[in-house]
Amino acid sequence: MQEQDLYNAEEGSADDQRGVWGGRAEGEPDGELRIPGKTERHGRQSRTKIAEEKRLKEKTRVTPPPSTFQRFSVDTNESLHFEPYIPSDEDEPRSPSFRGATVYSDEVFEEEGETEEGPAMEDAGGSRVEPKEGLGGHSERDPPGVFCMDCKVPTWASQKLLGPHKDHRVIQISRAADDVKEDLRKGMHKLEEQIGLMENFASHLEEIFITVEENFGRQEQNLEQHYNDVLQVLSQRNEQGVSQLQDDKKLKLEALYTQLLECGKTLDVSKELIEEAQQIYRNEDKTAFLQAVSPALCSRIEELSQDESEIKLSASMDFENTPVDFSDVKQMMDSINILPAPSAPVINPQVPNSASSTSARVCWSLFSDDTVDFYELHYHPVLDDATLTGLQAPDTLEIRVKETYCTVTDLLPNAQYEFWVTATNTTGVSPASEKAVYMTVPSPPVIKPRECASCPEAALIRWESGNANPVDSYTMELSEIGAEEGGGNGVTESIVAVPTCECLVQLQPGRHYSICVRAVNIGGPSERSEPVIIQTTGTSFHLLEDTAHPCLSISSDGLTMFYTDEDLPLSGMVFSDNTFARCVAVLGELIPVRGKHYWEVAVEDRTEFRIGVAYEDTQRNGFLGGNSTSWCMRHVITPSRHKYEFLHNGWTPDIRITVHPKRVGVLLDYDAGKLSFFNAHLAQHLYTFQCRFSHHVHPCFALDNPGALRLHNGIAAPAYTVFN
Repeated sequence: MQEQDLYNAEEGSADDQRGVWGGRAEGEPDGELRIPGKTERHGRQSRTKIAEEKRLKEKTRVTPPPSTFQRFSVDTNESLHFEPYIPSDEDEPRSPSFRGATVYSDEVFEEEGETEEGPAMEDAGGSRVEPKEGLGGHSERDPPGVFCMDCKVPTWASQKLLGPHKDHRVIQISRAADDVKEDLRKGMHKLEEQIGLMENFASHLEEIFITVEENFGRQEQNLEQHYNDVLQVLSQRNEQGVSQLQDDKKLKLEALYTQLLECGKTLDVSKELIEEAQQIYRNEDKTAFLQAVSPALCSRIEELSQDESEIKLSASMDFENTPVDFSDVKQMMDSINILPAPSAPVINPQVPNSASSTSARVCWSLFSDDTVDFYELHYHPVLDDATLTGLQAPDTLEIRVKETYCTVTDLLPNAQYEFWVTATNTTGVSPASEKAVYMTVPSPPVIKPRECASCPEAALIRWESGNANPVDSYTMELSEIGAEEGGGNGVTESIVAVPTCECLVQLQPGRHYSICVRAVNIGGPSERSEPVIIQTTGTSFHLLEDTAHPCLSISSDGLTMFYTDEDLPLSGMVFSDNTFARCVAVLGELIPVRGKHYWEVAVEDRTEFRIGVAYEDTQRNGFLGGNSTSWCMRHVITPSRHKYEFLHNGWTPDIRITVHPKRVGVLLDYDAGKLSFFNAHLAQHLYTFQCRFSHHVHPCFALDNPGALRLHNGIAAPAYTVFN
């Protein structure tokens, strides 16, 4: 019984052994043999807890790494490179944290917390059971941290050092997943490309199938037509031969019949003579016989006997074997071959810059391997319905060429032409291609100098298209006159893709420019327009004749306005929504560029005038300066003096000017919000409006009595106009 207890005690736990034999745990005093009972339960639980803490301390005991331990460094994200660890004085001890204790671990990727170690388990008796550790110290429940590129399996980093993947190339599992995803993405991309190629190839095969069917149909029709032609020719030859034989037969039979009739007549005559001779010959009376034989009868018998009867046939029984000429049939048979008629060519769309003002280069292609002897290019001008009304349709012209391109000449500028092409070989003519519209280069635009304006920083250029058909865009070319390079002949700047017939271009102050315009369409750019010279020494503009009151006359240069003393009847005046109706005024076109603008106006002593600026939408049935959209200087002649007013919204300051200005200078400063007036001859400042213009304004001019105003612009602002 005692041996059995001892045997069981050896198989029991260490706690049970201590309970039976009274052995002491570490740090406990020696004890004697004790039998556990109810009074010992608390002590057993304490000893079990102490044993668990001891095992935990043994597991977390700090053990310095051996000198031969190898560590790895992650140099890249693709692979791990293992290098031998050589300790140095500069190295600092690095101890990974494990549940609050400092440990040395063989695992390569060890993290804190229970995620790496996994939660502890308890047995049936409430004791803590740690998870089993695999090779290298990792737990079997730990997720693999690396991926073996050679074996293509995930594994643990410790097996890189001690396991079967020691000499293999491993990378982080996240990086491996990214690499596999990237490989899959590339593979999918290649598959998509291959699918696209296969779809295109399948589409091409479908086109080839259709082409083969079409070629077969044309060839079958061609062969049938050729053989029908040959049979028709043979049938005609047979009919001709039979007809000729019948004619020969008829001639032979007629000749034989005639000969037969002649023979019958000869036989009848001979029989008659013989009978008559026999009757005379039977007469026994010699004297009567001699008297009966007349000389005529003898003569006839002698003639008939001497006449040799024609016993030869007049017509042969055989027919001549007339040879039949089958040379044309042989030629037709030789022309029957496997060469089909060409398929319809494909005419190409017009290539940009492939035309001039009088020519266009037309190209086409043939998708099949048809044999072509020559092409015929057909074309005619495209006319709109209005042009075709009452006119005959244009003639279609043809050009025969051997190449797949042709430069057609003698065309009209900026005109549309419709082209199509056919292909021809010995078999026949192909169907016509689809029609394509080509355009010749436009005519040069025409710049309108009267509608151009400039200032020291910019210029506004306007022009007319000069073409019946619309153009795609315009190109403006600038050349600086007097430039060191090119001497004004070379283009210093080009502004392309201008959609309308005007362009605002930025320039350098104090320069002279030569500006021209080209019109552009699909055919290419036109020739340059006639240039306009722009000076950026000052502000330059012209009077807008379409805004002038009917009583005003504008000079041809657009710089002078006249108000004659003729009284026009109201019925003779033509007003529009844009013309002034009450004030005899006109607007000037100032370039829409903010900054400083200066111009001068020559005035006469006896002329009442208004000079200033106004918004474009200023009232046309009011007076300049009498509303909030215009600012002007007004000259009024009174019996006592010359009165000058500076009007805005009907209000003027009380200012007296003693010397009548003969030339009024106007300075518009957008940035400073000022409109200033000067006596240009005396370099005298007259008045300045302080105003913030919300948008661009126009120069405005008015005459309150007959007279004239002369505009001087394009001049630089004098120095006296600069003041605080």
